[in-house]
Amino acid sequence: MFDTLIHYLQYPFVRYALIVGVLIALCSSLLGVTLVLKRFSFIGDGLSHVAFGAMAIAAVLNLTNQMLIVMPITVISAVLLLRTGQNAKIKGDAAIAMISVGALAFGYLLMNVFSTSSNLSGDVCSTLFGSTSMLTLSLTDVWVCTIISVIVVAVFLLFYNKIFAVTFDEGFALAVGTKAKRYNLLLAVIIAVVIVLAMKLVGSLMISALVIFPAVSAMRLFKSFRSVTVCSVVVSVICAVIGMLISILAGTPVGSTIVAVNVAAFFLCSMIGRLCRR
Repeated sequence: MFDTLIHYLQYPFVRYALIVGVLIALCSSLLGVTLVLKRFSFIGDGLSHVAFGAMAIAAVLNLTNQMLIVMPITVISAVLLLRTGQNAKIKGDAAIAMISVGALAFGYLLMNVFSTSSNLSGDVCSTLFGSTSMLTLSLTDVWVCTIISVIVVAVFLLFYNKIFAVTFDEGFALAVGTKAKRYNLLLAVIIAVVIVLAMKLVGSLMISALVIFPAVSAMRLFKSFRSVTVCSVVVSVICAVIGMLISILAGTPVGSTIVAVNVAAFFLCSMIGRLCRR
């Protein structure tokens, strides 16, 4: 098994997938703790469906670089989702459901009506559940993901105290002069960017798992915000690496394998947490 793994690691596309997977897991877990604590964790699910709809538009227009249309639409949707979720007439969960289902249906409709591919079902499945092959990741994808990951980590560390305040008591943060809406907007934009990057590896339907599972698993073991955040990052990165290695050796889809490992890690952390409390 180790000989097979070493053999596969000699190929550049395997190393690219491991690097991108680790970086995406790192960024999503950092933001996941805040989103889960703010009870807005399904924003990732809603934005991933928006990204699917935007990708369908890019495919219909035959754009060579789909990020030129997918990234702006997803970021704008994150802003609109945040604004709509703060509306008293439309609660946050209802706004996410409306945007999520609408974008998913609109994207699938476009891909059927204006189909330019001979394998429509394969393209849809690959977009929703992640690519079954790691060959889709290029060196450009790795560099883009690395640069954006550095920016995400830097922003999180730079505004850590503000994010902490907005996460636990937004009303108090506003009272002491913190511009909570601005930091909420910053978080929404960053998670939109991470989701667009993760679509190739994990798929639009499974991105929210990378946001939710590591954070919830860490909460089974620790109580403080800093400890939960650090543990969430560690769990997410380990699960991403294990999931991709299993995918390489067993030939299973990358996205679903990573999510399955995250589910197993959640149950393991839950059992360890119960034993520690006893």
